[in-house]
Amino acid sequence: MNDRYESPLASRYASAFMLELFSPQKRIETWRGLWVALARAEHELGLPITAEQVKELEEHITDIDFACAAAREKEVRHDVMAHVYAYGKAAPSAAGIRCAICEANCSRC
Repeated sequence: MNDRYESPLASRYASAFMLELFSPQKRIETWRGLWVALARAEHELGLPITAEQVKELEEHITDIDFACAAAREKEVRHDVMAHVYAYGKAAPSAAGIRCAICEANCSRC
């Protein structure tokens, strides 16, 4: 289940809102929202990112392929880069900019 945070404490004390807030789905949607903001800012600064690429990223914030990310994480052993890869699969025209997201900090892309 990817839409709920799972914990013994959560099942006893957490509200439905808190369970959703800390779910894997919400965490990755938050990451993707940040990546869209970064791509938009880079586009506005004149980096080689098109408005169409930013738009495609925006359109795919919520359709997360957890199986794709899990398979990629086994290869690269990096959860963030695995989700960057899965996002590139969901938004193929923007997949080429995925390295700009983490390039300075990660060489496992």
